[in-house]
Amino acid sequence: MGKLDEIVRIAKKMDKMVSKKNTNGAVDLLKELKGIPMTLDLLQSTRIGMSVNAVRKQSTDEDITTLAKSLIKSWKKLLDGPAGDKDSEDKKKESSTESSSSQNSPEPTEQSSSKKREPRTPVTPKMTTFPPIPITSDSVRNKCRELIVAALQTDKDYIAIGTDCDHLAAQIEESIYQEIPNTDMKYKNRVRSRIANLKDSKNPNLRKNVLCGNISPERIASMTAEEMASDELKEIRKALTNEAIREHQMAKTGGTETDLFSCGKCKKKNCTYTQVQTRSADEPMTTFVVCNECGNRWKFC
Repeated sequence: MGKLDEIVRIAKKMDKMVSKKNTNGAVDLLKELKGIPMTLDLLQSTRIGMSVNAVRKQSTDEDITTLAKSLIKSWKKLLDGPAGDKDSEDKKKESSTESSSSQNSPEPTEQSSSKKREPRTPVTPKMTTFPPIPITSDSVRNKCRELIVAALQTDKDYIAIGTDCDHLAAQIEESIYQEIPNTDMKYKNRVRSRIANLKDSKNPNLRKNVLCGNISPERIASMTAEEMASDELKEIRKALTNEAIREHQMAKTGGTETDLFSCGKCKKKNCTYTQVQTRSADEPMTTFVVCNECGNRWKFC
């Protein structure tokens, strides 16, 4: 197992300790971290510093607090190191340039002095920060978060994208709970609808957009079933809606009364029919029939 995988494993264990408010065994994890050579890339990609700091705040054990502070202090030096080394190199170059210029020319020109006076802005690497995972001790909410995690991990897309599904699921559930501040049936139905749509094999784009961040946790928490539907289903619904509007807007008085058709509902033959060319010119016309007794409508070609 590589250093990255080992650090990620330890970070997940620490996050679970914090969520359960039980830091037993944290000393062993901190000692493991102390033995792993840390780099700035590992700190930024794993966010292990946030996990260690969360354990330090949660625990009252003096050994855990001391070890956590020591690790955070040593990792903080990684941020200051590259900038400090660059400053020292710049100072050496400046001193060597000044000495050589003083030997070659006793009086520096205005151009060279202006170059020396240019301010230098050291580039300090910044650590990416993420919002903390919302913590809850409610068993129902924790179970809902586990189910949302399973839905997000349906097709293993999260591995290629590099999404922290535990963190994302916690944010989605927290957004739902903020809108419905209790775990009643309305809350559970909202969670179930998110899970069903995220797991839908016919609608993979919804899950990918959530994993990529194109759809925020707050947005997916409040979307309606129509908004979460696949593009194919949206087109079908649109076609059905347009067809229903066209049929109901057709004027009843514009048709021809006949007794040639029998209503499928009331079985009577008092009907009105209208023929419309809904397809290409070489196709037969579509006949729309309305029962004058019960209002039932149907069509045939």
